[in-house]
Amino acid sequence: MKAISKLKRIAFASPSRSLSLVSIGSRNVPASSSSSLLDEFTNFCYQRDLPRAMKAMDAMQRHGIWADSITYSELIKCCLARGAVNEAKLVHNHVFSNGHQPKTFLINILLNMYVKFNLLDQAQELFDQMPERNVVSWTTMISACTNAKLNAKALQYLILMLRESVMPNMFTYSSVLRACDGLLSLTQLHCSIIKAGLESDVFVRSALIDIYSKLGELQNALGVFNEMVTGDLVVWNSIIGGFAQNSDGDEALNLYKKMKRAGFPPDQSTLTSVLRACTGLALLELGRQVHVHVIKFDQDLILNNALLDMYCKCGNLKDANFVFTRMLEKDVISWSTMIAGLAQNGFSREALNLFQSMKEHGAKPNYITILGVLFACSHAGLVEDGWYYFQSMKKLFGIDPGREHYGCIIDLLGRAGKLDRAIKLIHEMGFEPDAVTWRALLGACRVHRNVDLAIFAAKQILKLDPEDAGTYILLSNIYANSQRWDEVAEVRRTMKAKGVRKEPGCSWIEVNKKIHAFILGDNSHPQIDEINSHLNQLIHRLMGLGYVPDTNFVLQDLEGEQSEDSLRYHSEKLAIVFGMISMSRGKTIRIRKNIRICGDCHIFAKLLTKMEQRTIVIRDPIRYHHFQDGVCSCGDYW
Repeated sequence: MKAISKLKRIAFASPSRSLSLVSIGSRNVPASSSSSLLDEFTNFCYQRDLPRAMKAMDAMQRHGIWADSITYSELIKCCLARGAVNEAKLVHNHVFSNGHQPKTFLINILLNMYVKFNLLDQAQELFDQMPERNVVSWTTMISACTNAKLNAKALQYLILMLRESVMPNMFTYSSVLRACDGLLSLTQLHCSIIKAGLESDVFVRSALIDIYSKLGELQNALGVFNEMVTGDLVVWNSIIGGFAQNSDGDEALNLYKKMKRAGFPPDQSTLTSVLRACTGLALLELGRQVHVHVIKFDQDLILNNALLDMYCKCGNLKDANFVFTRMLEKDVISWSTMIAGLAQNGFSREALNLFQSMKEHGAKPNYITILGVLFACSHAGLVEDGWYYFQSMKKLFGIDPGREHYGCIIDLLGRAGKLDRAIKLIHEMGFEPDAVTWRALLGACRVHRNVDLAIFAAKQILKLDPEDAGTYILLSNIYANSQRWDEVAEVRRTMKAKGVRKEPGCSWIEVNKKIHAFILGDNSHPQIDEINSHLNQLIHRLMGLGYVPDTNFVLQDLEGEQSEDSLRYHSEKLAIVFGMISMSRGKTIRIRKNIRICGDCHIFAKLLTKMEQRTIVIRDPIRYHHFQDGVCSCGDYW
C-alpha cells in the first residue's frame, strides 16, 4: 500500500467508532493499521483509560501519527483528574515531536494544564515559545499570576497583551482586577474596562465591586453598582458582601432588602453575607429569620459555619450548640468557631473540653483554633493549661506562635498577676510587640496596681498608636491616682494638641426588630425621661440592697457626686433599663457595646438580674457577659 501523505486527514466521528482527524507522517504505515491505532487511542482517551491511552500514544509517536486537538484535550483532562504530571508532560512532548506544530487551541490546553498543576515555570516557558498567542493564552497566564499573588506580573502581562493588539475580554479583566493592590492601578484598569465597553458585563462589574470593597472604597463600589439596573444576582451578592466585609452591616442589610424587593431570591452567597452583617450588629432576631432561609440549603457547610458564628457572637450559645450538633459535616472552621464562641461567652472549661473532642474526631487544629484555646485559658485564669498549650503548639500541631498567641499568653500571665513573666515573654518574642500586646499588659497592670509598669506600657502603646484616646485617659488617671498632677496636665495638653478625644461609650439594643442606640449625655431618645426615671428607681432599690457606685471606674478626673452621676447614666445602664420596660420578663436583654464594660456597670447588671429575675447579655469588643441570678459567666475575671 502506498505511503499516506502527512497532510491527509482521517476522521472518526464518535468515541466508540468515531472519526478523528489524524495527521500521519511520511513513514510507510498501512492505512488500516493507522486507522485502528487512532481508533483505539481515541476510545481510550474518551473512556479515561490513562495507561492504555499512553501506550497507544507511544505507538502513534513511533509511527509519526497525531490525533486531533479535541482527543488530546480529553487525554489531558484525564491526566489532570488523576494528578498524572509525568504522563501530562509526555503528552506535551508527543504533540511537539518530529517537528509537529499543534494548533493554538491545543497549546492553550497544555498551558492551562501546567497552571492547574502549579508548574508556572513550565507554563511560562511554553507561553514564550508560542508562535501565536490569543486572548485565551494571555488570560490563562494573567489568571495564573493572580492566583499565585504575582500581582505585578499579572498587570505587566495585561500591558504586553494590549501592545500585541490582543483585546482583553471579560475573563481577562475579571482575573486581572484581583491583582490590583492599590487605588491607582485599579482606577487605570477601570478606565481601560470602560474603553473596551465591558463595564456592563456581570463578571467584570462583580470583580470591580469586589476589589473596590477590598480596598475599602465602598462609595466607588456602590457607584459601579448604581451605574445601571442590576439584572444579575452575582452583582447583588458582590455589593452586599462588600459592605458586610467592611463592617457596614446597616448598608449591607439595606441592600439585601432592596434586592428582595427587586425580585431576586437569596442564594448561599447572599445569606452568608447577610449573616455576617447580623453578626457584626449582634442582630439576633434578624439572624434567626435568615436561619429560616438557610434551612432551604440543607447542610451547606459554609452557610452553617456563618450561622454558627452569628449565634456565638450574638451570645446565644443554646442555638449555636443546636446548629453545631446537627451539622453532618464539620471542618476546622466549625470546631474553631464553637471553641472561640464558648471561650468568649465565658465557658472556658467547655471550650477546652470541645477542643479535646475535636482532636478525638481527628480534626487538625489550625492557627485560629489554638488562639481560641489560649483565649479560653486567659479569660478563666487557667495559667498552667494555657502555658502548656502555648509551649507545645509547635510540637503537637506544627503551628508557630504568632502575635495573637503571644498576646493571649501575656494577657493570661498578666491577669494572674505574673507581671514579671509577662514582661520577660514580651522581650523574648521573635518580633516587635504591637499595641495590642502592650494593651494586654497595661490592663493587667491596672488590675494589679503596678503603676510604674503601667506607665511604661502606656507609653509604648502611644508610640505605636499616638491617637489612642483610651490609653491617654488611662495614663492620666494613673498619674492622678498617684498625685502626679504635672504629668496629668502634660497628658491633657498632648491630647488637645493632637486633637485626640475619647470615644463616647455607646450601647445598642434590638427591640421589635429595631435598633436603639444610647450614648452617655445624649437625651435624644424619645423615651429618655421614662428611662431615666425608671433607672433612678432601680438604683435607689439596689442601694437598699447594698449597691454603692464604684467611682474607681470613672475615666475622668471628676469628684464626688459628679463622678457618681456620670456612672449612673452610662450607656449600658440606659440600654438595660430600656430593655426592661420594652420587653417581657421572659426575654433575654441583649446589648452590644463599643468599649469594654466598666466595673460599676458589671456590678449593677449582676445585682439587677438577682433583684428583677432577668437575664442580661452584654457583648463588648473583647468578650460576652451573661448575667443571671446575680452571677456573670466571666466569673468577675475580665
